[in-house]
Amino acid sequence: MARLPILMYHNVSNEETKSIDLTISTTKLEQHLQYIVSNKYTSLFVSELEKITDLNSKNIAITFDDVTENQMLYALPLLKKYNVKATFFIPFNYIGKTDLWNYSPNVIGEKIMTIEQLKLLDTEIIELGHHSCFHKKYTNLTTEEIQLDFDKSYDIIAKNNLKVYPSLAYPYGNYPKKGIQKIQFFDLLKKNNIKMAFRIGNRVNSFPFKNKFEIQRIDIKGQYSMIHFKWKVRWGKLRLF
Repeated sequence: MARLPILMYHNVSNEETKSIDLTISTTKLEQHLQYIVSNKYTSLFVSELEKITDLNSKNIAITFDDVTENQMLYALPLLKKYNVKATFFIPFNYIGKTDLWNYSPNVIGEKIMTIEQLKLLDTEIIELGHHSCFHKKYTNLTTEEIQLDFDKSYDIIAKNNLKVYPSLAYPYGNYPKKGIQKIQFFDLLKKNNIKMAFRIGNRVNSFPFKNKFEIQRIDIKGQYSMIHFKWKVRWGKLRLF
């Protein structure tokens, strides 16, 4: 079986001092992309994984959650510079607003891209996917509430004529993991035409995937060194250095 690392990024800043936790500096992101290209990894859209039956040992998928405006300003130019594909996951209710799920109403958070900005993204470099509508933990929602979340997402997609591949990045990496709740949740994903869904997990996937609704992503944080990054691309779980 082939091995497939799937990297998970969030915010991007052009200030090195802000490179921590969910925010990575442009300097570090460029180093990551240079490493990927120089080591001859082939970047893949999430949608391409549905059609491929066999991968070589040098494939990788890059993902960004939340479609923050800083991703458009700082990540997109670097992705284009190095010709690396990425999948951006949209929290649909927050398009054109801010990441309100992270802050109180009195705090100004990160801007989320507008519909117009999403449509202007280079489709040769960026593909769009689902990150739910309301960015809530699925384990805190009823089946009816989860279905409403999907209905709202698809309404926004249709109303605005967005091209969105039916993949899903779980908000907070959260989903029902046991028993009948897990079975019902996965049945709901199938009902809503979700082709594959992503947890966190911090492991390199074996491919073909054992379960298309429990694909693991590797969390890349802003404070990681290049040694940490290289280790995570290869193994997923971070060791102490």
